[in-house]
Amino acid sequence: MDFQHQDNGQRGEFYALDSKGQRVAEISYVWDQQDKMIANHTWVDHSLRGQGIARQLLDVLVEFARQKQVKIVPTCSYVDVMFKRDQSFADVQAQ
Repeated sequence: MDFQHQDNGQRGEFYALDSKGQRVAEISYVWDQQDKMIANHTWVDHSLRGQGIARQLLDVLVEFARQKQVKIVPTCSYVDVMFKRDQSFADVQAQ
């Protein structure tokens, strides 16, 4: 799935659109200082649930954080659970 990205310097999101241009998945964040982002929301349309789309969104967000050399504060329940389950995210998790 191809994800698009928007960032206005205060908040941003990665998202996917269906063939009609409707959003079907998104993960959003808010900047907290220059070196931290707060992952505050993840959503996947019911038609796509169970296909690993939320994980793909999280992987894209984590890769973005690594490229920018910033940490992620997981306030979204999905991101928080995944950070606790998967130690491969430890390098980007804010302490």
